[in-house]
Amino acid sequence: MAESFGSDAERYDRARPEYPRELVDRLVAESPGPDFLDVGCGTGIEARQFRAAGCRVLGVDPDARMAAFARRAGIDVEVAKFEDWDPAGRTFDAVVAGQAWHWVDPVAGPAKAAAVLRPGGLLAVFAHVFQPPAEVADALVAACRRVLPGLPFAGESRPAAEIYDVMFAGFADAIGKAPGLGAPERRRFTWERTYTREEWLDFLPTTGGLTRLPPDALAEVLAEVGAAIDGIGGSFVLPYTTLAVVAPKA
Repeated sequence: MAESFGSDAERYDRARPEYPRELVDRLVAESPGPDFLDVGCGTGIEARQFRAAGCRVLGVDPDARMAAFARRAGIDVEVAKFEDWDPAGRTFDAVVAGQAWHWVDPVAGPAKAAAVLRPGGLLAVFAHVFQPPAEVADALVAACRRVLPGLPFAGESRPAAEIYDVMFAGFADAIGKAPGLGAPERRRFTWERTYTREEWLDFLPTTGGLTRLPPDALAEVLAEVGAAIDGIGGSFVLPYTTLAVVAPKA
């Protein structure tokens, strides 16, 4: 699944949200310098934000299609899994990962980050958490259970906030145990965005559960979700929480 997002890199870049300006500005201010390594950079969404804030960014991503898109936007990207990537003696002031750290080995990843960080450097991993209105969420689950009942998330009953809290607690625990890294700090940033029916249906196919659906099955799922959005007025406000774990080079 980690390498399925590049099947429509243009949609991914168009539909996926940026990260809160406060998160970007704090990491830039806390970093000892401007050289950032972006792990799992994808199409370069956060890389472009850090570049706009004055940083020099190198991306690493296992998907050549995503890397090609990021390069077209001016981001330098090397194609590799982070665990297998060769830094060739290079070091960085910060290692960041947006919406990607769950694809990285929990032991090898933090250790490698520590190895390529300069003294005082930062490892920062972050991701968005969101829960659409019940009518929209229920329609998605019902459609997926009917169309492809084997999808893992179709049977998931826990709210997204609970799932991500467990995930980020695991990130913090693994990073805290990594040699060369200091105590991790957990952070939260809250914000919101309004989605129209068209915008939400553009976003959904970029999510991990749907990136590999056959076109006919995806169309059926999107039709059912679209009908649910129509039923609540054609748009909705989506509260976002962006979670982060930040740890310094020890």
